[in-house]
Amino acid sequence: MLYLVVLFCGLFAVSRGQSTEVSACTSNIGSLPLNTYIEGCITPPCSLPQLEDAVLHIVFRAPRTMRSMRTLATAYLFGIVPYNYDLGENAITCNFLNNSYCPVLEGEVLQYTLKMTVESFMPVGTAAPIEFRVVGETNNDAVFCIRVPIVVTAPLNN
Repeated sequence: MLYLVVLFCGLFAVSRGQSTEVSACTSNIGSLPLNTYIEGCITPPCSLPQLEDAVLHIVFRAPRTMRSMRTLATAYLFGIVPYNYDLGENAITCNFLNNSYCPVLEGEVLQYTLKMTVESFMPVGTAAPIEFRVVGETNNDAVFCIRVPIVVTAPLNN
């Protein structure tokens, strides 16, 4: 039955054209989630306007039972210099699960929405890959990890 739910979610997302091309992380561990959609982006690099929220919708399977999860974001400036991006309260993954709550059970298929504000200190024109990873109780407790190239664009209100 669980297989059918995962299959349905994947087919639904693909049929609606809501799947962003992401790749496996190169600097952090973690497998790819079942599906990722970044609003407004199918084929990277994804254009992210300053002072707006980038919104990621992610479907993944819990690899084990977990009481808590955190989301970490790292931008690689010039392709190599890591910059840990503070997600603030948005880093508390359990608060943004759409179909469940923590603790989560091993094998549970979870729908997660992440919002990340593109701050003004990220200059317009900045192009960098970003790795988004979800971890359990420790940073080495990988749940999943995605890498996607982005370009910071001018705020929409200009």
